[in-house]
Amino acid sequence: MDGDTAPLSLSLHPAINEIAAADWDGCAGDANPFVSHAFLSALEDSGSAGARTGWLPRHAVLRDGAGAVVAVAPMYAKSHSYGEYVFDHGWAQAFERAGGQYYPKLQVAVPFSPVPGPRLLIRAGAEIDAETFGRALIDCCRQLDLSSVHVTFCSQPEQEGLVRAGFLARLGKQFHWHNQGYRDFEDFLAALSSRKRKSIRRERRDALAAGLDLRTLRGAAITARHWDAFYGFYTDTIDRKWGSAYLTRGFFDLLSQRLGERVVLMLAERDGEPVAAALNLMGEDALYGRNWGSSGEYRFLHFELCYYQAIEFAIAHGLARVEAGAQGEHKIQRGYLPAVTHSAHWIAHRGLREAVAGFLDRERPAVLAEMEELAGLSPFRRDGGQD
Repeated sequence: MDGDTAPLSLSLHPAINEIAAADWDGCAGDANPFVSHAFLSALEDSGSAGARTGWLPRHAVLRDGAGAVVAVAPMYAKSHSYGEYVFDHGWAQAFERAGGQYYPKLQVAVPFSPVPGPRLLIRAGAEIDAETFGRALIDCCRQLDLSSVHVTFCSQPEQEGLVRAGFLARLGKQFHWHNQGYRDFEDFLAALSSRKRKSIRRERRDALAAGLDLRTLRGAAITARHWDAFYGFYTDTIDRKWGSAYLTRGFFDLLSQRLGERVVLMLAERDGEPVAAALNLMGEDALYGRNWGSSGEYRFLHFELCYYQAIEFAIAHGLARVEAGAQGEHKIQRGYLPAVTHSAHWIAHRGLREAVAGFLDRERPAVLAEMEELAGLSPFRRDGGQD
């Protein structure tokens, strides 16, 4: 392909370790740990992302005329639509009922991680943009004779550039907590209505009523013993929800080794033994909640470890927000308000593309209307004062 000033070439790689970490991270930057070489390589090296789970790496690398890496994207060939959190099962079923072949498809995403952030990772100063990268991905999809390419949980500017390249835009929603310069957790509570403030205090008190001790561990302080316990919580949660345990036990060891202090584990213990934990990763300006599990039923402990401990950590470390994962309207009453998410989809077959475009044209206003309605449930005081 040709850029405006120099020819660009696109190559695909079946393992992220084919790409030097310095080249990858030189494009990805430091803000979001999920697109780092360390995180993505931990998924692959542990067997979490690969043939076993149906996430076959096909990482995209753009090079300039001198062969220098100017942009990368975490991309996978997929034979299913699981582990993505932006659902296209209906599109696939409709296409295959009509005689088409939807899978395999190309997915630009972070496996098993509904975490918004950059997906088209472009080196600072490079004379390309999301539209250019998007056109390269379309060319690649056509050459491979695949049905589609999907860029999920991307940034809004990336989505806008991809739409100019011919992708379809899709919106979704999550619930994020935003730090308004709070001094501490009590300062945050003061911004809530009296009823919500009392409710949260009661939940926090009841969460500890079972005689639990709470700890926040980071980096090297998280030992194999802690990971053994957490992996048990993780697999138990998966089993109860009839899902598949994508992440292997080895993934968590590699995560600690490669991401260090960016790994944050909120741990609950009883008589010195772990009984529940919530895994987070720390970015430049956000704390990202990922997995949670427990060895039993503890009233309000999920809220305490996943939401309230995360808020306390964000305030203490001057982080701008907490992103607590997908779904969960119950988060609103705990200070996590609706936030829009973005994805972009290119579909080769004209008929399917037109049908999906019509669906998305109807879905977008419905998503925005729902978010506006949910925002009306905010627990924050309207007058900004205290009562």
